[in-house]
Amino acid sequence: MGGSRAQVNKPHKTRFSSKSSRNIHKISQKDKNRIAKSNRNVTQGARAARLQRSKMLREQKKEALLKEKRASSGSASPPRVILLFPLSASVNVSSLAEDILRLLSADVSRALSSTVASSEYKLRATVLHAPHGDLLSCMEMAKVADLIAFVASATEQSTCDYIDSFGSQCLSVFRSLGLPSTVVFIRDLPTELKRQNDAKKIVTCSLTSEFPEDCKFYPADTKDDLHKFMWLFKEQRLTTPHWRNQRPYLIAQKVDMVPDDSSPEKCTLLLTGYTRAHSLSVNQLVHVSGAGDFQLSRIDIMKDPIPLNARKDHNAMDSDDIEDAEIIRSLAPDPSSLEPLLVENVPDPLAGEQTWPTEAEMAEAERNQKQKRLRKRALPRGTSEYQAAWIVDDTDGEDSGVENDGDDDEDDDGMLLDEGESGCPSQEDTNNRDFEEDQASLHLRDSDEETENDSVMMEGDNMTREQIEDEIKKIKEAHAEDEEFPDEVDTPLDVLARKRFAKYRGLKSFRTSSWDPKESLPPEYARIFAFDSFARTQKHVVVKALKVEQEGRDDCAPVGSFARFYIKEVPFHAASNLCAASRTAPIVLCGLLQHESKMSVLHFSIKKHDSYDAPIKSKEELIFHVGFRQFVARPIFSTDNINSDKHKMERFLHAGRFSIASIYAPISFPPLPLIALKNAAGAGTPAVAAVGSLRSIDPDRIILKKIILTGYPQRVSKLKATVRYMFHNPEDVRWFKPVEVWTKCGRRGRVKEPIGTHGGMKCIFNGGLQQHDTVCMSLYKRAYPKWPEHRFPANV
Repeated sequence: MGGSRAQVNKPHKTRFSSKSSRNIHKISQKDKNRIAKSNRNVTQGARAARLQRSKMLREQKKEALLKEKRASSGSASPPRVILLFPLSASVNVSSLAEDILRLLSADVSRALSSTVASSEYKLRATVLHAPHGDLLSCMEMAKVADLIAFVASATEQSTCDYIDSFGSQCLSVFRSLGLPSTVVFIRDLPTELKRQNDAKKIVTCSLTSEFPEDCKFYPADTKDDLHKFMWLFKEQRLTTPHWRNQRPYLIAQKVDMVPDDSSPEKCTLLLTGYTRAHSLSVNQLVHVSGAGDFQLSRIDIMKDPIPLNARKDHNAMDSDDIEDAEIIRSLAPDPSSLEPLLVENVPDPLAGEQTWPTEAEMAEAERNQKQKRLRKRALPRGTSEYQAAWIVDDTDGEDSGVENDGDDDEDDDGMLLDEGESGCPSQEDTNNRDFEEDQASLHLRDSDEETENDSVMMEGDNMTREQIEDEIKKIKEAHAEDEEFPDEVDTPLDVLARKRFAKYRGLKSFRTSSWDPKESLPPEYARIFAFDSFARTQKHVVVKALKVEQEGRDDCAPVGSFARFYIKEVPFHAASNLCAASRTAPIVLCGLLQHESKMSVLHFSIKKHDSYDAPIKSKEELIFHVGFRQFVARPIFSTDNINSDKHKMERFLHAGRFSIASIYAPISFPPLPLIALKNAAGAGTPAVAAVGSLRSIDPDRIILKKIILTGYPQRVSKLKATVRYMFHNPEDVRWFKPVEVWTKCGRRGRVKEPIGTHGGMKCIFNGGLQQHDTVCMSLYKRAYPKWPEHRFPANV
């Protein structure tokens, strides 16, 4: 072929450069056997290590289980707490409690006590029976119970009769707190065996869905039935909520108070009982249910009045035994290790100041201010404030300069309306009207009258029944309106919108727009504490408490010890309330972890309780039960926005969904349950308003209050529209011109210019506007919780 090139064979490329290097990579049979043997040894060694590790883990779990069993049922363990709760009002739990105590107590002739020791069952127990209808007592008993025995009557005909409304409400509250080990006692069974089994099956089938899967049903009519249950209860491994095992606590067997001679308003509270869960240090802060956080002045570790010993003459705890108990040793706090009772941060008012006037300058300024108030100026009728500043009086120029400086200060505050729109004939009337308009329109923190004014029912104790009913009606109407038209407000006619909504701003995007969390913080933020990393702090605090527990220091009352705690500087009124409340409900002392007495901003995941129908408004006073602790708070509610660092405030807590409640309260480390109670108007006992759990502690969480200003199209021409009734002044239109507007039918646009003198404006949209559409403008401002007037319910 013409023009073709001859094919040239390229040299073959091999893996090896020469023939002599081909066998280098080959491994001899001897080497192969040696490698296989080493691999087999490695495999066998790894398997042996896995087996050894599994064996070690089994032994550790076995030792932990035996240690837990000895701690819960040994001679050094505190008595087990059994709570008898009636599911309906027809059940008599007093007789059942008496039967159990007589079964455990060997000495029947003595008067029965709530705490007994049984040498036959090798068990110590405290039997509590919940009073039907007393919600607070039932809650406090459920917090400390190791076993809740729900008592049902077999004589009821239907499921709704087995559990009445109060029993159902308490059962839901117990679930929110976390249920410990539970059983169900069935009473009033027929004596005939066949009918007895049939009745037991009916009750079991009707109530199984209401309790956990491992809940057992036992007959409890005769002594033999209780005897069988006690043998099973003795060997049962009890489970308690996780939050209860994080802190040491004590159930007071005796409550007493000693007046303080140095301060008549203070006293020393004495609580005597068994230390539970963890050892409690005398240098540690403690919380007394409903009274607050305090320091300890002394701990007396006493001889156990009812030891688990068959040779003892009697095995029931009496008040005389507690008084005559022998003191083994006393623990006194170490001033160098004592944790300070620090509640609020003390702000420095001079932190942002560079100079400070002398006392002479302050006295001179106060004297000039008094002279300014007393002096009256005769001005021509219709003289404005600007014109009056140029009129020189006969007095010396220094006084005039002082007055002008005062006027300048008022202008700097931004609290005055424009003088040209006052239209008042005299200077005095002008000042009065400006002051009234400022008070009505601008408050430094409470600018929105609808949601931030305090509830009249919480403050007006002298209100009549008709006034209370009117106030409840207004709140219900506001709640219904908030559900139908959320966030919509009307622009006031008598106040300029740029003054009324001075603290609000527009956002291009609620999700992506930036908002500085440190901007324009309220004065309350100077009184609280914050963490750089809350998770790291919590981990450090828990590890430190566990280390103190393992060291077994001399300043701690060990678990299971019978001790008397001296709590100093308790308000006399609160101590008297606790002594009175101890007759119906247990008084609980709880040890606090580090930092848990300091105030901060706590956020709770909260849901309105199904049994509560009244509206719950933001910043209303609620009683928060967080674990063993109780405090009064005034929360604000907000949504939980996962995709953004900003969260929208809710004016009411709506039913059927979870919200976030933010409050000023003492720091508590999660997990902890929440029960929120609300004092109803005219009712003596509070009702369960909401339940939830502690979410986080974060003062930088941004909660934005949203308002929507609405206007209506007057004329529509393609993409343009004339909108009215959103504003009532052309200056307001110019002020809010940069903010984007939107419609309820999905259009978006902007304000072009004001029209006329009555607040009309021309808007341009991204599509045709319908005549029946509504034009809206969204404005936002940051919202904060309300600082409570009193912190603890026992101090009220």
